[in-house]
Amino acid sequence: MQSLAQGWLVLQLTQDPFVLGVISAIQYVPVMVFGLFGGLIADALPKRTTLVATQTASALLALVLWALTATHQVQAWHVAILAFLLGCVNTVDMPTRQAFVVEMVGRDDVVNAVALNSAVFNAARIVGPAIAGVLIGLVGIAMCFLLNGLSFVAVIVGLLAMRTADLHALGTYRFDRSVGRVVTDLAEGLRYVWRTPVVLLAVVVVGVISTVGMNLNVLVPVFADDVLRVGATGFGFLMAATGVGSLVSALLIAYLGRSSPRIMLVGGAILGLLQAVLIAVHAMPIALACLFGVGFGSIAMTATANTSVQLAVPDNLRGRVMSVYTTVFAGSTPIGALFAGALAAQYGAAVAFGIGGGISLAVVIVAYAVARPWLAQRQWRTA
Repeated sequence: MQSLAQGWLVLQLTQDPFVLGVISAIQYVPVMVFGLFGGLIADALPKRTTLVATQTASALLALVLWALTATHQVQAWHVAILAFLLGCVNTVDMPTRQAFVVEMVGRDDVVNAVALNSAVFNAARIVGPAIAGVLIGLVGIAMCFLLNGLSFVAVIVGLLAMRTADLHALGTYRFDRSVGRVVTDLAEGLRYVWRTPVVLLAVVVVGVISTVGMNLNVLVPVFADDVLRVGATGFGFLMAATGVGSLVSALLIAYLGRSSPRIMLVGGAILGLLQAVLIAVHAMPIALACLFGVGFGSIAMTATANTSVQLAVPDNLRGRVMSVYTTVFAGSTPIGALFAGALAAQYGAAVAFGIGGGISLAVVIVAYAVARPWLAQRQWRTA
């Protein structure tokens, strides 16, 4: 809800897709710059305690945005500052959450855990945008930020209710604050990514496609407003369609209970192809169908990439390796948001979708050609 409302708020304040892209980028700059250090913190500190702190900070930022919006004092630079601070919080929160999955369920169930987590997340992406679109029309944008801030109470209570003794003990890492040791520890995680084919494939494919083909928060509001002319409510349903596709994909992966780089590549191809189709779409039903497919493909790609990395990495490196993945995944957003915003401002959202989708499809084709020899030999299973 907050993601949709924030994008709509910025667009209403500025009427400029490029500014929307800039503010979307600002939120992810800290992840891009400091994400690897977040992995060190994830490995060194108790993950549950760290998550309580990051979720509390996220709640406070949402409530500040609510107060500014409700009192009609909000300006675009306020949103930019709050987005930057949320990015700082996510620098620690994202790798910690990713690494905490195995600690909660153990290695045997990590494929199902990641898939079911994606299912829950994307169920929220169905309900949230639809409700947000209706709420914006009925009572204004501010209510979305208030509800988001209050929702963190449930998250924090859930974390505090966990029984520490039931968590799976994993390898430990002692954080050394000396500069030389920090550099060495970061390099260790990067070397592992470089030397492990399945991890490198996942990081490269997800990183590039996230940059050029997963900029829905920037392009969909402009597409809804300028091309389809369906307003905030229609915008909400377009984002909900993406969530429905993502949910179906996540449930299918959970049902299959297995992970394969091929599924990741197929998901990326679906995402790219259907985004490219949007360049010629002017009807709401067809747009909904395409965005359903984009959501399906994006989760098939990212959830499979996530589990492939989780299964390949040793416990004592998990936070650092997952920080590389999350830094590339989320850290690519600043570049992607500026890329999409500039294209949309110059040529329109439909053309921006077409270009991003075409590049994504090309990336999948090249990645498959490069990885085909070891995929055929199933070397990724023992990577």
